[in-house]
Amino acid sequence: MTGGPVNGLVRKTHNGEPRPEATPQRLGIDRSVVTRRTGLQFPNQLSYPAWERIGKQISLICDSSSWWLGDWLIYGEQAYTDRYRMAIEQTSLDYQTLRNYAWVARRFSLSRRRDKLSFAHHAEVAALSEEDQDLWLRRAEHFGWSRNRLRRELRGSARIAAAGEARQVEEGNGEPRKRARAARAAGPDGDVQLTYSQEQLERWKLAASLQNSDLVNWMVEALESIAQEVIGQKQPVG
Repeated sequence: MTGGPVNGLVRKTHNGEPRPEATPQRLGIDRSVVTRRTGLQFPNQLSYPAWERIGKQISLICDSSSWWLGDWLIYGEQAYTDRYRMAIEQTSLDYQTLRNYAWVARRFSLSRRRDKLSFAHHAEVAALSEEDQDLWLRRAEHFGWSRNRLRRELRGSARIAAAGEARQVEEGNGEPRKRARAARAAGPDGDVQLTYSQEQLERWKLAASLQNSDLVNWMVEALESIAQEVIGQKQPVG
């Protein structure tokens, strides 16, 4: 494979000519500590600001490693189609985990990844359209949302959308009515049937995998959590 832009990122001048890339800031750890495979060796004395800085550096490296591993797998799949699986088997890396990282990495070119947000933020919105991805990541960055806060906001938005669809069902508007019938077809005591898009399914699978759970158990736990939250809000106090 010849050299070229990574993930399709090519920066250009206003005349459309390729623009030389600025040297990216390399991640590393303060030289006052010695990094080893099994730990960090600290000096006898270390100032609090230096210790705090090292913690931030480690945090950045840990988060960046998800992007690195995803991009690494993508490159290997493209450049070494017949050998990359052998390379993975010789490491301690789990192939399914790598595939999850690569799936998120493919959904965001380098130019769309936000330095101020974690890999987990991007994973939360990876299954959405690019327009919606940018919208929610922009909100998360602007308001300083944690990954969990972003997840709650997404759930809240989904509930509002579901409520709107329910109103359409009551008004007798086409497709929503078909979905409602599909959900009722199982009956009150039978298996629950869901109508969902491929985009939703991929997002659920990714979320389940990130929490080391299979899809069915993850869905049950998620629904139970939401149910307890709703019931708790409705319970009388005292």
